[in-house]
Amino acid sequence: MAIRTLLLLCVAMLASVGAAGQEKVDMGPLRDVPAVTGHELMWSKGVLASLKDLHPQSDNLGNVWVTFGSGEPHRLIAAPIDEPGYVVSEITADGYLRVQRLPQAAPNAVFDALSFAQPVVIVTRSGKEVAGVFGGLSVHLQPGRLNPPKMNHIEVLYIDIGAKNAEEVRAAGVDLLDPVNVFEKDTQIYGAEAVGIRASEQACVDVLFHLIRRIEESKAAGTTTIAFVTQQWLGGRGLNRLLTEMTPDEMVYLGRVTPTTPEGKEAKPAEINPRGGVVLGTVAGSDAFAERFKALAATEKIDVQSIVAAPPRLAGYVKGAAIPKQFVEVGLPLLWPLTPAEIATMEAAHGAEHLLAAYLGIAGQSGWLPGGSGGGIGQFDIKALTEAYGASGHEGAVRKVVLDSLPEWARKLAVTDAAGNLVLHVGNAKKDAKTPRIAFIAHMDEIGYEVKRIEDDGRLQVEVLGGGYPQYFLGHAVLVHKKDGMAGGGVLELPNGWDKPGFEFPVSMRAMDDPAHVYVGTNNQAETEKLGIAVGDFVTIPKQYRSLLGTRANARSFDDRVGCVALIRAVQSLGKDAPHLEGRDVTFVWSTEEEVGLKGAAAFAEQSAKEGRAPDFVFAIDTFVSADSPLESKRFGDAEIGKGFVVRAVDNSNVVPLEYVDRVVKLANENKIPVQYGVTGGGNDGAVFTRFGSVDVALGWPLRYSHSPAEVIDTRDLDALAKIVAVLAKQW
Repeated sequence: MAIRTLLLLCVAMLASVGAAGQEKVDMGPLRDVPAVTGHELMWSKGVLASLKDLHPQSDNLGNVWVTFGSGEPHRLIAAPIDEPGYVVSEITADGYLRVQRLPQAAPNAVFDALSFAQPVVIVTRSGKEVAGVFGGLSVHLQPGRLNPPKMNHIEVLYIDIGAKNAEEVRAAGVDLLDPVNVFEKDTQIYGAEAVGIRASEQACVDVLFHLIRRIEESKAAGTTTIAFVTQQWLGGRGLNRLLTEMTPDEMVYLGRVTPTTPEGKEAKPAEINPRGGVVLGTVAGSDAFAERFKALAATEKIDVQSIVAAPPRLAGYVKGAAIPKQFVEVGLPLLWPLTPAEIATMEAAHGAEHLLAAYLGIAGQSGWLPGGSGGGIGQFDIKALTEAYGASGHEGAVRKVVLDSLPEWARKLAVTDAAGNLVLHVGNAKKDAKTPRIAFIAHMDEIGYEVKRIEDDGRLQVEVLGGGYPQYFLGHAVLVHKKDGMAGGGVLELPNGWDKPGFEFPVSMRAMDDPAHVYVGTNNQAETEKLGIAVGDFVTIPKQYRSLLGTRANARSFDDRVGCVALIRAVQSLGKDAPHLEGRDVTFVWSTEEEVGLKGAAAFAEQSAKEGRAPDFVFAIDTFVSADSPLESKRFGDAEIGKGFVVRAVDNSNVVPLEYVDRVVKLANENKIPVQYGVTGGGNDGAVFTRFGSVDVALGWPLRYSHSPAEVIDTRDLDALAKIVAVLAKQW
């Protein structure tokens, strides 16, 4: 399993700690190990394995610590490793999971809201990772609906792992109390040490590992203990235990620093500058120790911002352990704290390490080893197409994957028209033949954003390409795709007021049209341009194809990469004689810019009409947005995933004549292809052909959680869709 692989990587990476004094450490592998508060055991095991040559100690709460030197003073540097998350609290009869937060109180007003429609990982008792998604509303199904869920409360959070019933959930090894982490695809942002809900913890742990690598250089007298503590989000239980077991003379807490609220009606807590220097927190009675750190910072020319801070929380039913009088907090300034967009800057993390190194008498700066990320497109088929990026008007990479996936004979015949559509014509029917001229069309683009301006402060002003709910995207990491084909990281900034009590994301189709900004780690326009970012670049949410249980899968942009694959498979099934298919006139079109107004399809339809080749029938192959979710009304869109392709008989743009609905169903039944039919929302590419006399017979497959990172399909529906396209190409 992935976790075991990560642990082996950690062992290989750190087995020679004692012999590699000056080596720089990349803690990337451990970053991916889940550590929901109270469930940090796997992470703790990884640390123990990583530091085994240093004889680490641990306890039954999962704390891990290493001690160097001897005598007085005894100094303790401790950082928490846990993160807020969820545990499974119910398994429903129809195979969904309900959850409860850990800690049970929400860390901020948007914590649950930003979880909707996001991929997750459930870690079972055996350490197995089970992929799933939090459900979300499908935007196409909401217009006119009375009182849809607001997607801001844990009561309407459901996890979908692809199970059809509770028995399948348990057969997968999932049980009550299993921890749940939001799945975050690694995104690197210029100037950022860590990004994500636990960016602070990741960066602080990195600092400690860098110090451990250099500890032999320490000139400080006495004993130094470096500790990784657990359950900080549950009242500091790990730290409370550690302070009960040892009585250090001095202590540095490396983690989140919370300004204390001073007394008095008009008094306000200090504000931490999120783009400022290292945060130095002073608690009552420890001023002299804090002054020592200020002096070190001044000597070493380290930028710090000093505040009066609340001590780390040590909550319980009895009085907690005493914090040493010689105590200071060191933290990192954070952007959008406790959201998926949380950023800890590399500069601040480097500054914190430099400050602690000076405290330990370690001279000089160590620098940082940037984390790496790999990937790329794997095997052909739906995985390859979903993992290719191509927002509306930027479909080049997707078009290349489609073209490369076609048989050689089809690649030679395919052409790209002026609108960027990829067009393949087969068959040898004469222009005046009685055989109907038919076209199949599926769109290559996905929703995203486009850079419209680089602000003076370096942020990107972006405009949405397509529609959806802003809470699925704002407050999350993004990729900025540059014209050279490379991509860099950023985050879509949260709207003003996101951190105020009572904040709610608007549940409106038009909410995505509001202005948005992307932060890419820079401070001015010149720095951003130096990264190669320019007006016209496009922005997307990172994505990855993930198998769920059985034949189900999750990825963003199944809409409409499933349709693209169905056309590819149909072309493959026609064989090398397809160009001369007797008496047939069939065109396959992979279109552009569907999400912003069916533009590619409209251009092709108009050009075909000008050439006297408007199709008699057009089969638009696109999503059937399904109400197959506990969040949706089953009044319409009621097609189950896994039950076959769907005749999209009615949507916002078209009504298929019933005779053709019945004809498709009959052909499917004759060929033993599972089929459904029904009413859904949204428009389809075929609608722009009707003005030229074409009949639009829209086909699709049922999709859960449309236009979100949580999209879920059943691959059996893709199989059925590809088969019916091939049948229609030969027999319609």
